[in-house]
Amino acid sequence: MELTGRLGEMAMQDVMLTYPEICGVLSHYDIGCIDCKVGICLLKDVVAIHGLSKENEANIEREINELLAVKGE
Repeated sequence: MELTGRLGEMAMQDVMLTYPEICGVLSHYDIGCIDCKVGICLLKDVVAIHGLSKENEANIEREINELLAVKGE
C-alpha cells in the first residue's frame, strides 16, 4: 500500500487524531479501528490483516490519498 508521506507507518491512534476522516474510509470497508482502545497497529497493517480483496485495498489507498490531496498533504 502506497500512502502519501509516511501515513502507512503511523499508529492508528495517531491517524485517528490527525486525520479523523480516514476512519470513515476504513469503516466503509468494515474496518472498525475507531472502536479499538489500543490503537498501536500501523495503518498499513490494519488494512492488510483484514483480508480485503486487492480491489478494496486499492480503493482504500486511493480514497485516503485523495483525502490527503484535498487537505494539501
